[in-house]
Amino acid sequence: MEHRRIAIIRERLQAEADPDRAKAAQAYMKSSMPVLGVRVPVVRRIVLATAKEIPFGSPSELRDDVRLLWREATWREERYAAIDLTSLKSVAKDLEMLPLYEEIIRTGAWWDFVDGVSDRICALLQHHRSTLTPLLRTWASDEDFWIRRASITSQLKAKSATDQELLAAALDANLADKEFFIRKAIGWTLREYAKTDPQWVRSYVESRRTRLSPLSLREAMKHLG
Repeated sequence: MEHRRIAIIRERLQAEADPDRAKAAQAYMKSSMPVLGVRVPVVRRIVLATAKEIPFGSPSELRDDVRLLWREATWREERYAAIDLTSLKSVAKDLEMLPLYEEIIRTGAWWDFVDGVSDRICALLQHHRSTLTPLLRTWASDEDFWIRRASITSQLKAKSATDQELLAAALDANLADKEFFIRKAIGWTLREYAKTDPQWVRSYVESRRTRLSPLSLREAMKHLG
């Protein structure tokens, strides 16, 4: 049964391949890795169904499958499938998943992969603040801008549980960055948090208005007027 899940996932992804959609998706994603053209919800359905049919015996077994599927992927959807495996409840609070998320961010090095694990990191933060808070502060100044983006977006779904000091620290460390994906992440994060605490976002924006890029500012204030 070793790696049987991976074989099944690959077979099922191939069965759902759509060459016409693949061509458009590869162009849109600017992907050097081939694309099958399988829609994201379909990938997720395949992964969850396979995991249900062949349950994981331990978090370690799941990590092994994720790592192998990620590293040996020949199609972009196989990497999506690897990320979808990390959504299983058995590893939602597992701090040992963190090195795997970091590997996905650093080696994936594109927004779909990086953003794919942001809510996983958010979940770890809620349960391991003493470990994740200083780590994410460090990530906010990392040389790899994808790691910095992950630090910025790590609380996108935290809502009322958002650590405002950590959020401000991650944002402040990147305000001068000219990278589009960083500027977009700053605006996106502020826009989302404005749904929970609009006053905090207004205050943050006003105190840093001259330092925020036009893109970040526009996104942050999108629904605030």
